[in-house]
Amino acid sequence: MPKQKANVVGEVTYREGDGIEMTIPLGACEIDRTALDATLTWSDGTSHGAAAMPLSELDRFIQTGALVIQS
Repeated sequence: MPKQKANVVGEVTYREGDGIEMTIPLGACEIDRTALDATLTWSDGTSHGAAAMPLSELDRFIQTGALVIQS
């Protein structure tokens, strides 16, 4: 599946390993889905970030409106 453009407009979080929950900053991001998970990438000023999450988590963020897929 090709990468999708999206906007983080609410609280979207992820965990790095067993660490604390981190928040993805509001704004534009890209989603790259595989059969097992999704990777979100974003740029926040001069820094870049990436987070992998299960598809169920991604779907939850989309369904609650915290993450909006661009058409």
